[in-house]
Amino acid sequence: MRFIKHWKAVLLSLTIVATVFLIWDAIFTHNGVWGFNPDYHLPFLLFGMPIEEWMFFFCIPYASIFIHYSLEYFKPNLLIPQSITRAITITIIVILIPILIYNFGKAYTTVNYLFLIVLLVVSFFYGIEHLRRFYIAFLIILIPFFIVNGILTGTGLEEPIVWYNNEENLGIRLLTIPVEDIGYAFTMLFGNVFLIEKFKKKE
Repeated sequence: MRFIKHWKAVLLSLTIVATVFLIWDAIFTHNGVWGFNPDYHLPFLLFGMPIEEWMFFFCIPYASIFIHYSLEYFKPNLLIPQSITRAITITIIVILIPILIYNFGKAYTTVNYLFLIVLLVVSFFYGIEHLRRFYIAFLIILIPFFIVNGILTGTGLEEPIVWYNNEENLGIRLLTIPVEDIGYAFTMLFGNVFLIEKFKKKE
């Protein structure tokens, strides 16, 4: 598989996506859209965020996209037909647009779904081939996602590690996980895959 041979593309992609998400994260933390329980992290903060949060945007995407590329290596023919991939993408966009319009102004919902819709529209025209596999990989990624994110948001704990202001989201939880987190994860992870593929072509 030798995933390491594309380290430049992966590192560059991780850095670009992490920068965008860290800026978003810092603004939301500052404005109380979400926050972090100090009982669960080190006392070192940078722009109001724990060091662990900074590491999150490199470690979690790397581990997740490795799942995607492992699937590509071991199951190269496991792809959704292009027509179905386009239909799935259009359906998600059509569902998200009215949710975004109706809830416009709720910070997490608005920014999250705006980013996701833009990514899906761009990918519909320029990255549909990568979505054919990523939709499958994302279903696999959701397994550890629900376990880890469930714990972070309070499943099995007296208090959550990461808390959310429900005034800034839809208020819909999957166990303890805000439903927006799924879109957040998709944007962060496929954003990396999309950029990696572009950078690999330049290599």
